[in-house]
Amino acid sequence: MLVATWNLENLYRPGGPSGPKDEAAYEAKLAALAAVITELDPTLLAVQEVGDTEALRDLVDLLGSGWSVATSRLPDSRGIRVGFLGRVPFEVLADTNAFPPKLAPVQVDDSGLEISVAGRGFLAVEADIGGMPLRAAVAHLKSKLLSYPNGRFQPHDEGERARFGAYALYRRTAEATALRALADDLLADEGRTRDVMVLGDLNDEVQAATTQILLGPPGSEIGTPGYDHDDKGDATRLWDVAPLIPAGQRYSRINSGRRELIDHVLLSHRLVHRATEAGTGLPGTGAPALPSVGPDPEARRDAPGSDHAPVWVRID
Repeated sequence: MLVATWNLENLYRPGGPSGPKDEAAYEAKLAALAAVITELDPTLLAVQEVGDTEALRDLVDLLGSGWSVATSRLPDSRGIRVGFLGRVPFEVLADTNAFPPKLAPVQVDDSGLEISVAGRGFLAVEADIGGMPLRAAVAHLKSKLLSYPNGRFQPHDEGERARFGAYALYRRTAEATALRALADDLLADEGRTRDVMVLGDLNDEVQAATTQILLGPPGSEIGTPGYDHDDKGDATRLWDVAPLIPAGQRYSRINSGRRELIDHVLLSHRLVHRATEAGTGLPGTGAPALPSVGPDPEARRDAPGSDHAPVWVRID
């Protein structure tokens, strides 16, 4: 079984404010995405930045028959949302953007506006894999690419940059906490025997505090002395498969020339001990070739494919 996550980068039909400008650019994008998914051949694929659900259907049509599809009904202000594609049937367990109880609203701009829900919904599904239920959640947390009032992508000064960086971090931290609450529901303190995974664009790297929130108690990460020793935390932990990815491939986006692993696959106890390999891009092809992106997401409006590489793990 191969499971993966991939940010499809602004998957909209042409003619809208964010999608490709014409049909030719749209068809080129779909063809590039379909070629990667076909070669990857995932059992389950978590996707992000689905702008139009019809565009995702257009993509699935290129993949051929036999695919199950589900998308969140809780997009952000640009209309992008998360979803799943699968070679196996699945049912939706949850579609939520709620902050957990006791977590206060967070400030998001200079006006003092506060929000108490995630910017994009989290979607959880359950599939039957060889007679065993597999529960998976997909998320797309708040971006590190900052935007400012009146559609600006550059700040007036460093004070504004710092404030809006803080607002983005507040949001991403709260969203990670909400995602962890959903993971707790899926695990139900049975991670030693229950197959659960959390996938998606977490918009930060492995050691970032927001990513670490999702893992649970420390002490048995892959590659540490505690990894092969059972303890009571295994019922609630999630493991990031990043250490299984070859070091030269350990990135899923290039931001201003800097390689970053911001897309992640997290596995419960039973699953992680069945993982045999992980990677970015396509298996067997080495380091993924990606463009370097800057602060303006409109710069790649007509670009084919995606500015992210898929992140995948193979599980026996």
